[in-house]
Amino acid sequence: MADTPTIATPLVLLLAAGAGLGVASLYYSQPMLGVLGADIGASDQAVGWVPTLTQLGYALGILLLAPLGDRFDRRSIILAKAAALVAALLLAALAPTIGVLLAASLAIGITATLAQDIVPAAAALAPAAHRGKVVGTVMTGLLLGILLSRVVSGFVAEHFSWRSMFVAAAASMAAIGIAAWRGLPRFSPTTQLPYGQLLASLATLWQRHGSLRRAALAQGLLSVGFSAFWSTLAVMLHGAPFHLGSTAAGAFGLAGAAGALAAPLAGRLADRRGPGLVTRLGAGLAALSFAAMALAPWLSPTAQLCLLVAAAIGFDLGVQAALIAHQTLVYSIDPGARSRLNAVLMTGMFIGMAAGAALGSLLLVQWGWMGVTLLAVSASLAALAVRMGGSAQRAGSTA
Repeated sequence: MADTPTIATPLVLLLAAGAGLGVASLYYSQPMLGVLGADIGASDQAVGWVPTLTQLGYALGILLLAPLGDRFDRRSIILAKAAALVAALLLAALAPTIGVLLAASLAIGITATLAQDIVPAAAALAPAAHRGKVVGTVMTGLLLGILLSRVVSGFVAEHFSWRSMFVAAAASMAAIGIAAWRGLPRFSPTTQLPYGQLLASLATLWQRHGSLRRAALAQGLLSVGFSAFWSTLAVMLHGAPFHLGSTAAGAFGLAGAAGALAAPLAGRLADRRGPGLVTRLGAGLAALSFAAMALAPWLSPTAQLCLLVAAAIGFDLGVQAALIAHQTLVYSIDPGARSRLNAVLMTGMFIGMAAGAALGSLLLVQWGWMGVTLLAVSASLAALAVRMGGSAQRAGSTA
């Protein structure tokens, strides 16, 4: 669908809610891992595969399914994935064993990729001059879904049950599916490539556009630290010296949400000053915030919690600002390939998410919270180096 002069506010809100509730499905499990493992009779190691498989499923779904948004009507794809996600969430709610729950987690990850069909839809509907602002608004919904999902699931798991959380999530996605069926316009395909060639074109886009490669690599590195923090936080808070439950772990999502609310500002800044600057500022802020957590061993437990809250606000703002800028940059490369370009960017991002979840859990067991902190700082500094290198390369090419 071509760019339109305006995009109605209710439609933007629908897209934001759909993206937020869709991607929230990936994160409901994280604050519940402590109570979930005990209830289902699974070891900590086995339970640790729940968030890892969910993230891997999301990366797989983005790689194999998101490119279809350029080939078929995005509205039909969104509706089909919404229905499948409802089924996957209900399977998780009814899972009798850890094996079934792991299978459901993989399915949740694959079908939750409807969020990555919604974001290119917003970019296609928005006028070019305001694309960063519109994408930023929709991404605010998505990011709040990521962060507030932990708040909600932590509370529900502690006061009701983890199964109730998955049932409620299925109901919310069913409501979004009905609203999208009634309010989402149809989208004209931008290519007639067969599926095999459509997937092959991902490699062509990767080889052709250095800006796409840098965006995917930098965002993937930032996601390593982001995921390592959030996937190990509940376990860390559960032990000494904090001894806090899933509600407290989930409440940390409020700190991250404060950072995510600034996402539209990042979109506006990308529109005015260019996305490259925003990516460097975001990566730098994330690295600084993660580094601050290294002070924790020398602080009292109360001061450590305050430090963690402040760091969560900072690195969430940095990671999300970089993501908004990277998406604004990527969507401008080729309007006819937005779904595929987004697929490449998000595949890199969620490979980083899965790696962060796996490495974070391993480092927490082997070296404690300091190991997780060092991983997050190193990955963020590497992302900053990628962005600085890209900036220097572009400056040299124009000299």
